[in-house]
Amino acid sequence: MLMSSRDRLHILGVRHHSPACARLVADTVERLRPAAVLIEGPADFNDRLDELALDHALPVAIYSYTGTEGDMRRTWTPFCDYSPEWIALAAARRAGAEVRFIDLPAWHDAFAGIENRYSDAERRYGEATERLCRELAVDNSDALWDHLVEVADPDGLAERLDAYFELLRGEAAADEADTERETHMAAWIRAALAETDGPVVVVCGGFHAPALRRLADRGPADRPAVPLPPEGAEVGGFLVPYSFKRLDAFAGYQSGMPSPEYYQRLWEDGPQAAADALVELIATRLRGRDQIVSTSDLIGARALTDGLARLRGHDRPGRTDLLDGLAGALISDDLEQPLPWTRRGTLTPGTHPVVVEMTAALTGARVGRLHPDTPAPPLVADVEAALERLGLDSPGAVRIDLTDPLDLERSRAMHCLSMLAVPGFSREEGPAEGMEVTASEQWEIRDHDGRRSALIEAGAYGATLGDAAQNVLERRIGGADGDLEALAANLFGAALCGRARLTDRLGPAVEAAVAASPELAAVGKALAVALALWRHDHLFGTAGSDLYAAVIGRCTDRALWLAEGLHAGPGPAHAGRLEALCAVRDAVRHVPHLTPPAGSVADTGRRIARDGQAPPDLRGAAAGLAWSLGAPPEADEAAASAGAPGRLGDWLAGLFAVAREEVLAEADDGGVVAAVDELVGDMSESEFLEALPALRQAFGHFPPRERAQIAERVVERRGAPGSGRDLLARHDVDPVVQAASHALEARVDTVLEREHLFAATEERQ
Repeated sequence: MLMSSRDRLHILGVRHHSPACARLVADTVERLRPAAVLIEGPADFNDRLDELALDHALPVAIYSYTGTEGDMRRTWTPFCDYSPEWIALAAARRAGAEVRFIDLPAWHDAFAGIENRYSDAERRYGEATERLCRELAVDNSDALWDHLVEVADPDGLAERLDAYFELLRGEAAADEADTERETHMAAWIRAALAETDGPVVVVCGGFHAPALRRLADRGPADRPAVPLPPEGAEVGGFLVPYSFKRLDAFAGYQSGMPSPEYYQRLWEDGPQAAADALVELIATRLRGRDQIVSTSDLIGARALTDGLARLRGHDRPGRTDLLDGLAGALISDDLEQPLPWTRRGTLTPGTHPVVVEMTAALTGARVGRLHPDTPAPPLVADVEAALERLGLDSPGAVRIDLTDPLDLERSRAMHCLSMLAVPGFSREEGPAEGMEVTASEQWEIRDHDGRRSALIEAGAYGATLGDAAQNVLERRIGGADGDLEALAANLFGAALCGRARLTDRLGPAVEAAVAASPELAAVGKALAVALALWRHDHLFGTAGSDLYAAVIGRCTDRALWLAEGLHAGPGPAHAGRLEALCAVRDAVRHVPHLTPPAGSVADTGRRIARDGQAPPDLRGAAAGLAWSLGAPPEADEAAASAGAPGRLGDWLAGLFAVAREEVLAEADDGGVVAAVDELVGDMSESEFLEALPALRQAFGHFPPRERAQIAERVVERRGAPGSGRDLLARHDVDPVVQAASHALEARVDTVLEREHLFAATEERQ
């Protein structure tokens, strides 16, 4: 007698990455010898299932990407040795069953915001699991799962899973994405039942199982068409090596089950052997970090683990039994926060070092490896060939001379790899935005387990290294959303990668951000970056680029406009706005054909310097800007611009930042130094004490030798004995403290004199 469709259908609701569920799947397929095995997975990968049959070392993942204008969405479908879906694939092949993935493709809107197709979904049915946790006296859903499934008696597991997921689904409403996915999966199920006479096994996430049972006989039995991607979207996918660190739930909510190394050993050896082996591993790790772990500690940890297991009704120790037993035996300190396995989430700062080592040991360091015949995107071969050709395929230190054409090509290749977030290439020294440009770089190349997976994943951006880096750059430009500092960083990054002349969007984006920016410091930073690239175009290969010319012109005009309109009260010198006027100075000096005339800029500087509403440091910087462009301030003008004694140091900080060279080259008689000396000499002790900290900060713009030159000039002007170096001699007591003590003594003398106590004091002495 033929069985009905419903009798032939066997839906196994599982938890992804569960050893117990994986065993149940293997046993079911072996027992039923089904005609078809349907698996929750991307249906658009069905034509490439043979790739999954290659001899890979797990974990591996199907990496899927969707590229649209200005957006890139990426999703992973990871498998480890104990993933029920992976076991279903292998068992179905052995049984000769037809195998199909039946879920929607990763590019579908149902997966918007989902990075890991097989991430756990406890958050949406948290109320049900919380109630079960309370009733069964366990900390969280992971401990609940182990209690009910992983270390429980395997007899009756299928029935327990059905009851568990029916309860959860009954209390958690499905959203629109769930409905779309379940509708598509149910269509595959009906088609398989119609096309075959034998049993059909479905392996899916437990949350979907109740809905699929209800939908399995509702609707047409035609095999569904895999949806087509949106028009203009670029979609694709490849197998990539994965790692336990990426799979571990302590790395983030969308990662997977916690402690994958523990479950790997549970899968291979069983609960008791897994617990024993991990105790040894944790002890070894702790000893390797100079933590004292004695034999008695290990005996105590095993005893506590076994005792907790029995107390919690476990015939065999579970993961939390092991972790709690180790924590009780090895940690004697008070903990500042709850143990991390009592919740979901990443480790927080301040976690006890023993706890860090315990969680790391249970996470494991396993990294997958793909079979050599596994297809890879063209980028992988392009990068490997480039690294070999450029001599960058071996670990070690690499010194780069940017004036050498071959070294420049090597530098660009490594910068492109860094932009693609390919690990193993780190720059220790070299040109950086906002710093003096140098002609050399120092790189360190290291072997890294994640390099190949990163290259495969970066293949979504382009077939060659340069094209992929440029696409990432374009996306960063689009994502900057007018952030001028981010765009300035992209401007510099584009030059380092050798892609600036090929990026049409960058110039207009920077110019628009400059025009809209209200921040003088941000405009100044963009100007400094563009100016450095213009001046050092022989290093970056950017000679003649209209991109930097346009940015320099826009930034100079905007910086002057913002500076002249900036009104604020006194405060500490603002490095950003001082650097902005330095950038304006350099632009007028070095590229005068791109900026307003020097005389016009100097006039603007003098207007700002005389503006009593401008902050003191900006007034000083503006005076320095005018001076550096040929309009030195008169002595009386400098004294008037400096303002009150308490603001003198901030004014000087601005002046020295922009016109340091002019201050040093100033004639001995008259001038700014003389005016400052007069101002300081006329200060009262209290005024000097108020001004001293800012004065020290201002003179910090000069290195010791130049400070000595200024001090020498002051000594000569006053006709004092000794030399300028005597004024700079180091003392054991901070000058500010000395000045404060003198002021305190003066105030004490004033009080004594007012109260007629000087005579009494002298009599006692």
